[in-house]
Amino acid sequence: MAEDDLALRQARGRLWLPRRPVTTLKQAGAYVARHGLALLFPAPGTVVPSLWEAVAGEDAVPFATGMEENETRVWTWKDELPKVGLAWSGKFLYRRASLLAPELLALLYPGAGEPTDHHDLELSRDAHDLAEALVPGPLPTATLRQLVGDKGRYEKAIAELHRNLLVTSAGTTEQRSGWPAVLVDLTCRMFDVGGRAAPAAAAARFARTAISATPRDLARAYGWPLHRADHELRGVDTPTTRNLSS
Repeated sequence: MAEDDLALRQARGRLWLPRRPVTTLKQAGAYVARHGLALLFPAPGTVVPSLWEAVAGEDAVPFATGMEENETRVWTWKDELPKVGLAWSGKFLYRRASLLAPELLALLYPGAGEPTDHHDLELSRDAHDLAEALVPGPLPTATLRQLVGDKGRYEKAIAELHRNLLVTSAGTTEQRSGWPAVLVDLTCRMFDVGGRAAPAAAAARFARTAISATPRDLARAYGWPLHRADHELRGVDTPTTRNLSS
């Protein structure tokens, strides 16, 4: 590993890893608030922290022996954090399961904060239908899948809504058998968003957490076009590899 790469990895470890493992929902919310954003589980080629590493440690491998205590804890929190207003949850960063602090969510949210926000976005018909179905209140994922009628189309549509931050997990509801069903709700009903989008500030938040970020890093993480990421990162002051070890 190159010296600069090693220094960056060490600097990220010092910033991202808590002194003590995260063990409670409140601590998990504080961890996301501290960094602004986090993946649920780490993934190659990403430059953001993960809640898993905060819970289990930097070298722990998720699901190495199945769904154990730490895996269950993290998986449960992804649905409970939005319910108590501590973090938005959905597939956003790198199109993977992600958590966003409410402050960063407000900087990224594209609409006015109304249930009709989806009307102003270029979405598929299925995505519009799902968003409209949620206007009266949260629904289980199974109900939303039935509304679309096809699993593949549903996954595509819900991914569109996640990438545009229009919906989030909203807790769970018990089923007659199996795991509890995840509830989905409109982001604007769960969080104070709308009319405060500030992409430059959102880019700066990403750069502070990543420590050293390129436009390509930002584009991949937020799903932005490369030219937009390059524009928003200009003027953002981030450390260089010369002072990462300080």
